[in-house]
Amino acid sequence: MRPWQEEAMRDPDATRFIPRTAGVPLAAPSRWPTADPDVLRPYDALATQVMPRIKDAPLARPTEAPQQPKDEGPSVAKASGRMAIASLISRITGFLWKVLLVAAIGSGIATDSFNVANTMPNIIFELLLGGVLTSVVVPLLVRSQDDPDHGQAYAQRLLTTGVTVLFIGTVIAVIAAPAFTSLYIDSSGHASGGLTTAFAYLLLPEIFFYGVFALVSAMLNAKHVFGPTAWAPVINNLVVIFTILVVWLMPGSIDTDHPSITDPKVLTLGLGVTGGIAAQALMLIPPLLRSGFRPRWRWGLDSRMKEFGGLALWVVGYVAVSQVGLTITTRVLTKGTSGGVTAYNYAWLLFQLPYGVLGVSLLTAIMPRMSRAAADGDTKKLVSDLSYASRISTVTLVPISAVMTIVGTSMGVALFAMGKGRLEDAERMGQALAITAFALLPYALVMLQMRVFYAMKDARTPTLIMIVMTVVKVPLLFLCPVLLNAENVVLGVMMVNALTYVIGAMLGQVWLWVTLGNLRSKRVIGVILFTVVASVLGVGAAWVVGLVVPSSLSPVPHAWIKLILQGLVGIAVSFGVLMALKVEELKPVTSRFTRLIKRG
Repeated sequence: MRPWQEEAMRDPDATRFIPRTAGVPLAAPSRWPTADPDVLRPYDALATQVMPRIKDAPLARPTEAPQQPKDEGPSVAKASGRMAIASLISRITGFLWKVLLVAAIGSGIATDSFNVANTMPNIIFELLLGGVLTSVVVPLLVRSQDDPDHGQAYAQRLLTTGVTVLFIGTVIAVIAAPAFTSLYIDSSGHASGGLTTAFAYLLLPEIFFYGVFALVSAMLNAKHVFGPTAWAPVINNLVVIFTILVVWLMPGSIDTDHPSITDPKVLTLGLGVTGGIAAQALMLIPPLLRSGFRPRWRWGLDSRMKEFGGLALWVVGYVAVSQVGLTITTRVLTKGTSGGVTAYNYAWLLFQLPYGVLGVSLLTAIMPRMSRAAADGDTKKLVSDLSYASRISTVTLVPISAVMTIVGTSMGVALFAMGKGRLEDAERMGQALAITAFALLPYALVMLQMRVFYAMKDARTPTLIMIVMTVVKVPLLFLCPVLLNAENVVLGVMMVNALTYVIGAMLGQVWLWVTLGNLRSKRVIGVILFTVVASVLGVGAAWVVGLVVPSSLSPVPHAWIKLILQGLVGIAVSFGVLMALKVEELKPVTSRFTRLIKRG
C-alpha cells in the first residue's frame, strides 16, 4: 500500500485525488440530484458534484505534480476553503440584517408582515423551478460539456427556457399577491393582511432574480467557477443592511393601521431588499461572459431531460408537500399574538446556524465519497460513510444544542432587544430557540439521510418521508392555538417542528436499515451516549457560571454577559470532556478546522 493510501486509511476525512486519464471519456453521468432540495433559498444550497470513478485508476499523491490539464478547474481544497469562508461571511451578514430589521421597525406586526411576504418568493421559486433545477438541470449541465460545442447550445436553451418561465411566473405571482396573502395569513389573528400584501407586491419580483441567480450559478459551477457564486450573497446582504439603516434613520414608523405600498418605509424596505437579490444575480453576468458563454435565444427542450422526468416529479412533490407544512405553520402563527411569525423565523434561523456553519462544512468532504459508493453499488462503504457522518454530526452538534438550551433566552434578549425591539418579544424568541434546540441533531440526520437516498437514485423515499412528517405535523399545529394561550402559540409551533424532525430521523433510519441492512448503529449510539454525558457536564458548568452574573444589571447587558460566559464555558467543558474521553470522531473535526484556518 502506498504511503499516502495508508494516510487516507488513518484519516477517513482526508481528501482523495482521482486523476482523469487523458483520452478516456467520462462515464455516463449520475442520475440523481446534486443539491439538497430542503434548502429554500438557492444561495444557501450546497451542490456536490459527483465525478464518476475511472476503474483501476491509482490514487494520486497530493504532493505530486497534478496530472489533470490546467483547465480542469481550481484546486478542490482551495476552492472549498474559500467557499466555506464566503459562506460563513454570508451567514453572518445575513443574520446581521435580520437583527437590524428588528431594531429598525420592531418585532411586531410590521416585521411579521415583512417576513411573511419575504417567504413568498422563495416558496414560489422552489415550486416553479428550484426543485427541478437541482435535480435535473445541474447534472445535465455537466453532462452537456461532452457535446461537440462543450454544452454551449444546451446552456443557451436552458437559459432561454428558464428566463421565460421565471418572467411569466413572476408576473402572475405579483398579480396574485392578495391571494397569496390570504393563503398564509389567518384573518382571525393579529397579523395585517393589507401590510403583508403591500410588501408582497414589492418583494415577489425576487422570484425572477432568484431564478436567474440559480441558473447562472449552475452554469458557472459546471465551468469550475465558484468564487462569484459564493460571494454574491454577501453583496446582497450588504445592500439589504444599507437599506435597513436608511429605514432606521427615516422619521416615523410604518403605519400598520392604514397600510399602503406608498408608505416611505414600506417602499424603501421592499425595493431595497428586492434590489439586493437583483444585485446578487446581476453580478454573476460578467463572470459568465468571461467564462466563454455567449447568450443567445434558443428555444426548445433538450431531449436528455426526458429521462430525468420521473425523478424531477418526485422532487417537485417533495417541495410541494414541505410547503403545505410551511403554509399551515404560518397560518397558525398568525393566530397568536403579533410578533409570532418573527419569533419563529428568527429562532429557526438561530437553530439552523450551527448546522449551516459546522454540519454542512464537515459533511462536504463525506458527500462525494458517499455518492460514489452508491454509484459503485458498494453498500458496505456507503454504510461506513453514513455511520461516520452520523458520528461526526453527533460530536459536533449535540454539545452546541445543549448549550443553546441554556443560553437561548439570553441570546434572544441580547440580539433582539435593541432599538425598537421589545424585551418581551426578544425573550419569546430566545425561549423558542431553547425549546427546540434538542432537535438540532435529528435535523442534521434527516438532511444526511435525504442525501443518502438521493445518492442511491431514490427520489421517491424522501418525498414519502416528508409526507409522513407533514401528516404528523399538521394536526399538532392546529392543536397549538387550542391548547395554548396566544403568547405561547409560537413555543408550541417550535416544539411541534422539532418533534417532526425527531420522527423524520427515526423513520429515515428504519427505512435505510430495511434498504441497506446493518447500519452500524451500536457505534453511533455509543458516540451519542458519550456526547450526551459531556454535554450535560457542559450545561451544568454553564448554569453555575450564570449564577455569578449580577441580576442588578439592566436586561440587555445582563443577557450579553450571561450569553458570553455560559456559551464559552459550556462549549469548552463539553468538548474538553470529549477530548478527555478520547472520542475518536472529534479528531477529524479539529483537524478540518485547523486546515480551514490555514487555507484562510
